[in-house]
Amino acid sequence: MKKDIDFPKSEKVYLAAISEWNDDFLEDSWYVYLINDNNEPLEMALVVSRAYGTINGEQRKTGTFRHAFNEVAAHDKIKVELLENNVLQLNNEFKITYFLNNKMYDKTFTFKTNTVNKNALSDIPTTDLRGILLK
Repeated sequence: MKKDIDFPKSEKVYLAAISEWNDDFLEDSWYVYLINDNNEPLEMALVVSRAYGTINGEQRKTGTFRHAFNEVAAHDKIKVELLENNVLQLNNEFKITYFLNNKMYDKTFTFKTNTVNKNALSDIPTTDLRGILLK
């Protein structure tokens, strides 16, 4: 039964959008990173992402992307995916599932419409970088 399942709260795991130079596009682009600020590694981290919303009165959505990482080291980050400029005007949702100390956790992060921009930068844990942080 669902009441018998322990759903521990995800802590010290974040997502961040960080602006970096993109050699393919010859411009700065936003990349999403999964950040582990725990003292132990995350194991079998799965990330499912999609974007959705309304542009000029028309409902839009992207395909669903799936990423798998065997391990995200303690106090480290791993690059998940590029956020193309045309999806920044949509809600960008990331569902994260991972194991930590033999327990399964999951959490959903959403970069809301137009919130990924250079005016909203903050310090990113485990790095010396600035970006858009979701806790």
